[in-house]
Amino acid sequence: MVVGSLKVMFLLHDNRSLKGKRKVVRSMVDKVKSRFNVAIAEVGSNDMWQKIELGVCAVGNDVRFIDSSLSHVRDYLDSLYLAQMVDSEMEIFNV
Repeated sequence: MVVGSLKVMFLLHDNRSLKGKRKVVRSMVDKVKSRFNVAIAEVGSNDMWQKIELGVCAVGNDVRFIDSSLSHVRDYLDSLYLAQMVDSEMEIFNV
């Protein structure tokens, strides 16, 4: 079994409230869930209204497939232009 995790950090420059941040996060999460077969959630910086941390997880039996899936998710999130991507970390484990 292969487990892949992706952590992506974004900045919201013009955001002024947690309500605005939640709207952007909900949009990102819903779009990724409807397009890819992965689990995604906000995993950090919950009280910081200009920073978003999303965690994405995928499970499969091929390292190349998991790597490709998570790379596509990262590229898709960046192409949404809802926030500025500042960092991403990907890890793949053979269990």
